[in-house]
Amino acid sequence: MTMLILGLVLFLGIHCTGFAPAWRDRQVARFGANGWKGLYSLVALAGFVLIIWGFQQARLNPVLLYTPPAWMGHLNALFTLIAFILLAAAYVPGNRIHAKLGHPMVAGTKIWAFGHLLSIGFLRDVVLFGAFLVWAIVAFARLRRRDRARGVSPAPGTLKGDVLTVVVGVAAWALFAFWLHGPLIGVRPFG
Repeated sequence: MTMLILGLVLFLGIHCTGFAPAWRDRQVARFGANGWKGLYSLVALAGFVLIIWGFQQARLNPVLLYTPPAWMGHLNALFTLIAFILLAAAYVPGNRIHAKLGHPMVAGTKIWAFGHLLSIGFLRDVVLFGAFLVWAIVAFARLRRRDRARGVSPAPGTLKGDVLTVVVGVAAWALFAFWLHGPLIGVRPFG
């Protein structure tokens, strides 16, 4: 569990540097823009690797905290589908989902983490998804507040952008849920 927690501290911690823009700007001045991006990427990658390794290690000694009803797994599949659509909204240009939310990837992270917390009751999962949920709640609120203070609003979207976003999100979700989740995560959500 120690490696999982260390990985979360590194990964989510480096993603919190945007909460302190003055500090981040000092680091950019100190290391240069590319140097800061390199350091940021290195810390994020190290954290990600530790999360994967720590989670795998925590699977060896499972600690069950609660047993959710089986139907929560179906609800989680729906939440994850919505999260993938929100992830697509962060990248597909000209969609109204991005225009409305401003930060759809962070909103998707909240939904993904919440769904997994509802459907899996092991300590390792509560630590992993709980940490991402807390980070995403705080990040979304701070980013929206920052955007309002700066007068930033995303460009308005179109129906074409919305349809493309949903198609890309559903396709990515299906690919991950039916084919990649098992080999990559070790759990097959749909048997």
